Amino acid sequence: MITFAPDQYHTTVKRLIIFDLDGTLLDTIEDLAASTNHALRANGFPTHDTDAYKRFVGNGIMKLFERALPADAVNEDNINRIKTDFLAYYDIHNCDFTHPYEGICEMLEQLGRLGIGLAVASNKYDSAVQKLIPHYFGKIAFTAIAGNKAGIKPKPSPAIINSIMATGGYDKTDVLYVGDSDVDMQTAINAGVEACGVTWGFRPVEELIKYNPAHIAKSPSDIINIARL
Repeated sequence: MITFAPDQYHTTVKRLIIFDLDGTLLDTIEDLAASTNHALRANGFPTHDTDAYKRFVGNGIMKLFERALPADAVNEDNINRIKTDFLAYYDIHNCDFTHPYEGICEMLEQLGRLGIGLAVASNKYDSAVQKLIPHYFGKIAFTAIAGNKAGIKPKPSPAIINSIMATGGYDKTDVLYVGDSDVDMQTAINAGVEACGVTWGFRPVEELIKYNPAHIAKSPSDIINIARL
């Protein structure tokens, strides 16, 4: 689902910043790791330490399960079994350890005061995105919130970015896309929008730099400065 604020919010917006969610706005890795490990354990498969999940996430939950399973156990049946147990656990425990990165709430509030539209485009399944955003950012007026759902290809396909831009009436030149991974940098390239990589997320900065993003943010306050350019 893509959720939009009332049309009058768009009248003062001169630019739109679309954020990735996991690893960019929220540190979700402990809950993702705990939930996947729960599902693996329930089905008799070995688990992984939390840091390993920083390499597993980014392409949606089905790819997460494929990467977490032993190579010789990757098949549709096992992936679906892990998915069932993961969803049952994560839907209850997705706020146990998850939290916004330091400075994120203040950054979003400041961008809103500057009249900049804010949106979220995530490969996390949509129902979880629609739960987490109001839980952690209930005071923020997001122009659009979109997670992964049937019928829309996940990032790095530009489909979710294009959908947000089309529904909100934005041109590519109006948009800055912000994320923490190679998937995000590829998404910006595929969508033809300006990219900003962030260094506080799940992936190393070297992974971002190789895609030559227009900007690298070392702190959320850097994004405020970028938005003023």
